[in-house]
Amino acid sequence: MDGKAAQALPAKGKNADLPVRAASALVMVAVAGLAFWLGSIWLDLFIAGVVVATVVEFVLLVLKATQRQGARLAAITAGAIYIGLAGYALMSFPLIVVIGVIGAVVFVDTFAYFFGRTIGGPKIAPAISPSKTWAGLLGGTVGATIWVFGILFFVASVDGPEWSGRLQDWLQLIGIGAAIAVAAQAGDFLESWIKRKAGVKDSSNLIPGHGGVFDRTDGIIPVALLAAATFGAAW
Repeated sequence: MDGKAAQALPAKGKNADLPVRAASALVMVAVAGLAFWLGSIWLDLFIAGVVVATVVEFVLLVLKATQRQGARLAAITAGAIYIGLAGYALMSFPLIVVIGVIGAVVFVDTFAYFFGRTIGGPKIAPAISPSKTWAGLLGGTVGATIWVFGILFFVASVDGPEWSGRLQDWLQLIGIGAAIAVAAQAGDFLESWIKRKAGVKDSSNLIPGHGGVFDRTDGIIPVALLAAATFGAAW
């Protein structure tokens, strides 16, 4: 085997699971999209199923991460409350807010990845999550701000001019974007820390190419709680 062929092998192996990841992503989008389209009880059942799967994976991680019964009980109780409250919040929100929360996390992850890979620079907490950089956090803030602006623009166009003033307050929009980015990445750091303690790469192998459900919801949970704490009284 020549040198060029040998160098090509790692790249092929690195992307070998891309078709599986793409297929899994399409299935996840289709299932979630169907739940959103059906709405009402079906969306609530979908959220409840995601909550249950996340809690189960969290419990299994805790069992691997610690041997002390007291610590296990405390962690499982706190985790169940943490995840359960986020699920309850999502089921209580209007549909536009649920879309807002999930979309914001997607934008945070996408922009954080792009900025992190493009700019690089100092890591936030390399001992917990080596891939997270301050540039990525900046990108997440940009992404969340763009998404929040888009959601407010849509609401203003549908519900009237009383929302239009909020589109002009850029400092507030950036502040909201930064808060969402910090919350989403904090949730990611929390799960990464637990997985390191448990000695595993993914929360489970439930979703081919993507790991577990908790790997997909770790950022959504704190953002949902942030939305509930900030705007809960309005719903």
